[in-house]
Parts: sequence; C-alpha cells; structure tokens
Amino acid sequence: MACGTGQGLAFLKKYSKSICGGDCSANILRIAKEHYQNRIALAQYDAQDLPYRENTFDVIILFEAIYYLPFAEKFVSECRRVLRKHGTVLIATANKDLCDFNPSPHSYRYYGVLELEELFSKKGFSVTCFGNVPVDAGSLREQILRPMKKLAVRSSLMPKTANGKKLLKKLVFGSLVKMPAEIEEKMIPYHAPVKLSLGRPDQRHKVIYCAARIDG
Repeated sequence: MACGTGQGLAFLKKYSKSICGGDCSANILRIAKEHYQNRIALAQYDAQDLPYRENTFDVIILFEAIYYLPFAEKFVSECRRVLRKHGTVLIATANKDLCDFNPSPHSYRYYGVLELEELFSKKGFSVTCFGNVPVDAGSLREQILRPMKKLAVRSSLMPKTANGKKLLKKLVFGSLVKMPAEIEEKMIPYHAPVKLSLGRPDQRHKVIYCAARIDG
C-alpha cells in the first residue's frame, strides 16, 4: 500500500508468489504503471477502504506512509479484514521520539513504538518492533548538525512547507539523489534491524519497523 512510483515492487516480486501495489494518488501511480506495464498489478485506492475481499493476502506492507492516514485505525481494521490467518502487516516509519524529530507538513499523526503497539494490539495483532539507522552512525557532518537541528525544531525555526524542507536539505546535504525506477539488491549495504523492547519509546534509531501478526 502507498506504493508511490513503485521503486520497491520489482524487488518484492522476487520474494513473493504474487504481488499487487496501490496508491491513493492517480498521478503518482501513473508513473508506476508506465514503468511496469503488465508486470505488476496496480490499483488506485484508499488504504483505509480497501477494494479487496476478506482473507486475500498473507502480507501487507506500508512503507513510510502511516503518518499520512487521517484514520490509521480504519487502515488496521481493513488489514485485519483482508489478511489470511496468521497474516502480517509490516510498517516502516520515521521515529517520532527523537529529540530532533521534525514532522512532514502533510502528516496527520506519527506512531512510535508505544503507539504502534497500542494501535495494532487493539485489533488482535501481536506486535514486534525493530529499530534501524542508529542516530550516532551518521557522518561527522550529520553529528555536528544534529544539535543545530534539535535547536531549530525546539525553537520552531524549521520550514513548515515541503518546498522549504527540500531547500533546507539541499543546503545541508547537497543536491538530492534521483531515485531509480527499481530498487535492486546490494544497492546499499544491509544492516540488520535491532529488536526493541515494547512499552517504552526508542530514542536510538531514526527508523522504526513494526511487524504486526494476527494471533490465532
């Protein structure tokens, strides 16, 4: 879900018996359709109101998009409906519990470890969370700039618009790298995520992964 222009779909297809992707934006989805043609089924829909029958899928993936859903509870209910027995939802999201966290201007609500556990456990999922990209593993430049970002966030000096954030990133990190049409293995080194303890926020990783599995 929220597949965007579909960079990850071909990669996932290698590891699945069948796969389909979807997004709410017709304009963005058109890019994926033009690239994949008939290789992968693509559809436009709202993740909070899925056009699929009950017991259809084994795995649902939502990558860096849960904070764009006005009603995440509806998304979880829909996942529960369309997943088969022991089905799993995989979530990747920015870690809202970092001291220098700065939300997207188009977001509704961010979910950390505590919120993800509560969100999915209410619907009968068992939850496991992982952390990735340690905050202290960045470049020296990032380590120097992090306190400045923290101060800017706390002082409400960060840009409020997407274009403003884009300009700031360009000034700090240089020109943005164009995303490829498809992601391939070994593009970047793999670092295994770290399993996190539930019941407390994580403040050591930039990215939180959540694996929510239907019990019973």
